[in-house]
Amino acid sequence: MKAILCSQYCQPDDLVLAEVPDPVAGPGEAVIAIKAAALNFFDILMIQGKYQIKPPFPFSPAAEVAGVIESIGPGVTDLKVGDRVVASCGHNGAREKIALPAASIVKIPDNLDYDRAAGIIIIYGTALHALEDRASPKPGETLAVLGAAGGTGLAACELGKLMGLKVIACASSDEKLEFAKAHGAELTLNYGKEDLKEGLRKLTGGKGVDIIFDPVGGAYAEQALRSIAWEGRFLVIGFAAGDIPKMPLNLALLKGCDIRGVFWGAWTRLNPAKNRANLEKLVKWTAEGKISSHVDRTFPLAQTADALKVLAGRQAMGKVILHP
Repeated sequence: MKAILCSQYCQPDDLVLAEVPDPVAGPGEAVIAIKAAALNFFDILMIQGKYQIKPPFPFSPAAEVAGVIESIGPGVTDLKVGDRVVASCGHNGAREKIALPAASIVKIPDNLDYDRAAGIIIIYGTALHALEDRASPKPGETLAVLGAAGGTGLAACELGKLMGLKVIACASSDEKLEFAKAHGAELTLNYGKEDLKEGLRKLTGGKGVDIIFDPVGGAYAEQALRSIAWEGRFLVIGFAAGDIPKMPLNLALLKGCDIRGVFWGAWTRLNPAKNRANLEKLVKWTAEGKISSHVDRTFPLAQTADALKVLAGRQAMGKVILHP
């Protein structure tokens, strides 16, 4: 089968399309013939050796896949050949087939296409865990989402609206803000043109923001924290801007606020049953049209480098999908 391989830390253009042996389902495993593999910003960091998870070489990028069960190993009873499924794999999704533990695989209904299914797991899983488990939300509270047109940001806008929060989308262009507004945001702020701290305080009538969802980091993080309401919650999602900010802790004291880390990957390993229930709920909501799982664009497997460069250039609004 064909696979995109990272054999040493490199840039997207250095990835190689190669032939590798087909996987075989071991005990408790199933092989998925991959129809769609979703890319995330951390895939770029992973191939560069800058991500906290460092798979052994050679590996493929892409951490979430959708497809059809091709074979099952001994002991698998809840899946059968031909089932349409989705799964999180951590890495190795940019290939034609993958063997995964059956416990990590969730069936999808016939009315949910593979492209949208592949994009559900990580961004919506992260956003749901962040808002439901870490943010302690109360209906009517304000939620400011940085990087609101990116994958995780867009998921936070949609889920925030579903939870009854007043969503403020923050992004670097008017085009991105219009897109976020079409996906659940009530208010918008262009931090390419306007000061983030002052803009958020103005939009909340001087009170400040109750919940800040930050997958961007960099210089925007401290500006956002300075706009937080008394007893607000600042959610640390990631650092798409590249720089990990160093926050002045006196702000947490003066604002009486919490800075809460959101490490979805570790949480899923510690809470597999709750994570599976979350994923099944997200699949159902996507099939029902309650969340969009919007696909920005798709690429054939051979053009994985081009797909990663779209993410690196912050050009994507929604998910970037590979077709093995």
